[in-house]
Amino acid sequence: MRVLGIDPGVARLGYGVLETKGNRIIASAHGCFETGKEVPHSERLASVHKFTRELLKKYQPEAAAVEKLFFQSNAKTAIAVGEARGAVLLALAESNIPLVELTPLQVKMSVTGNGRADKRQVQKMVQILLKLEAMPKPDDAADALAIAICGHRYATTPCH
Repeated sequence: MRVLGIDPGVARLGYGVLETKGNRIIASAHGCFETGKEVPHSERLASVHKFTRELLKKYQPEAAAVEKLFFQSNAKTAIAVGEARGAVLLALAESNIPLVELTPLQVKMSVTGNGRADKRQVQKMVQILLKLEAMPKPDDAADALAIAICGHRYATTPCH
């Protein structure tokens, strides 16, 4: 099973791709896609959509997991992230990719066992679970791998 995890954002979008190899889950790819502040907002959203489509074409995931916007103190940021999520969700829907949407609490609980885990704890557990030599960087990519781990569990567990 191949799962794409996405940590959506208009300025930075983290992604992680996991694959099952025997009884092990391995990270096939991870990274961060960035759009420039000087680019008009609508073009940034179009770039997020296009990049997501490219990820889908390149990695051909069987399922995807995307982080839900749970809470954001800055309304302007929340709206921009919500719009970026929309661009990602549209690309997934166009490709008929099964989707699980996860809150940050669900991801942290799944990966660390602690819903209040900090970023460093999540990164460390991602490193351990995926047997990576170093903690994944940047934060957005590590978050996307954590989302993919949680999404993989949802996609491969008969009852959640």
